[in-house]
Amino acid sequence: MPEHVNPEAVEQLVQEVTSWYAEQIIAERRTGGPDSDRLQDLKEQLAACAADRQALQDADGDQVDEIAARYAARLKELKGR
Repeated sequence: MPEHVNPEAVEQLVQEVTSWYAEQIIAERRTGGPDSDRLQDLKEQLAACAADRQALQDADGDQVDEIAARYAARLKELKGR
């Protein structure tokens, strides 16, 4: 039986990505003229994080692994910016 990623560790990954989007929303709103398209995209990404966090509650091992892989890649991408 293969080992699956710890759901609590995945929750932490999702939280880190969520925090990044929330910080970007705040920063964008503080600019003199916020970019409404960027703001909308950030809000949509934040909503997707919330949906994935909720999905983790009932996810099986394979689903947890898939969410973990997506969020690990996204966090790496976001921190590279």
